[in-house]
Amino acid sequence: MADAFVGTWNLKESEKFDEYMKELGVGFATRKVGNLTKPTTIISLDGDTVTVKTQSTIKNTELSFKLGEEFDETTADDRKVKSIVTVDGGKLVHIQRWDGKETSLVREVSGSNLTLTLSMGNVVSIRRYEKAE
Repeated sequence: MADAFVGTWNLKESEKFDEYMKELGVGFATRKVGNLTKPTTIISLDGDTVTVKTQSTIKNTELSFKLGEEFDETTADDRKVKSIVTVDGGKLVHIQRWDGKETSLVREVSGSNLTLTLSMGNVVSIRRYEKAE
């Protein structure tokens, strides 16, 4: 089921990302840099292990996990979280929990487009990606 997400995805547009980072508790300087980057996300599948690499001019991150199994993650903004990723209704749902807080990162593919919906509290950020040729 995660096959639909495999590929290289380039960020095309972003809405309310600054508000989302603020809700996470990300500092001003880091948010300014975060808003300037246009990351490329590379999703691959090896057996039942999913790897998500995010590459930008500022920072690269790599995350490998098995669907439905909780794992420890250090986020790009340096939060230490417990994460779990599942497939639900064709969407790749990534939940991060830390310090009594929770955020969700939901990826959905439609043709050559990937939409990443980031939610925390009442803040929802939408980031749209296009599949690289």
